[in-house]
Amino acid sequence: MHSALNNNLFLVKEHVGLFKAANNFDIYDPESGEVILHCREPRLGMLTKLFRFTDYKRFTPFEIEITTPSGDPVCSVHRGLSVFLSTVDVRDTQKEIIGSFKQHLFSIGGAFTVLSATGKELCHLKGSWTGWNFRFVADDGTEFAHVTKKWSGVGKELFTSADNYVLEIDDSVPADNPLRQIIFSAVMCIDMVLKE
Repeated sequence: MHSALNNNLFLVKEHVGLFKAANNFDIYDPESGEVILHCREPRLGMLTKLFRFTDYKRFTPFEIEITTPSGDPVCSVHRGLSVFLSTVDVRDTQKEIIGSFKQHLFSIGGAFTVLSATGKELCHLKGSWTGWNFRFVADDGTEFAHVTKKWSGVGKELFTSADNYVLEIDDSVPADNPLRQIIFSAVMCIDMVLKE
């Protein structure tokens, strides 16, 4: 696993554009304000591009590649065509599945079960109906991470629009644990599955 994912705090800034089909993000280190990771959707088919400009955008497949600014692969996020419920796979640099998200059928605000590569339940991703607040929680209530649009830290000036948010991973999630890659990949899962 790439050392950048051992950080506990990530500031995520989406690229915005008037006629933008692909979803692209830059991930910042809040201490330095430097871009530490790129999240890009480099291979979009023509049909997918067309549907991205319709009301069916949130049903389209996606493949997000997460790399260092120099282009070294870190992990990737994949989803096929989705009509009712989404299953999103997280893959390592060898394209092996390290975990996945399965969307719940009935949830207010959005909810997913986070699974390991073997299908073992790791935690749940739960969202609030009223805003951009999502938490990764175990069945016993332990919170592993949360995603929010509210930030008052060092990098606050980087985040002035509604397309930016903060991922904070708890210290209890060990460095180099695959759960970090899965949690980190949630920023794409939330944005593309629930909020489009």
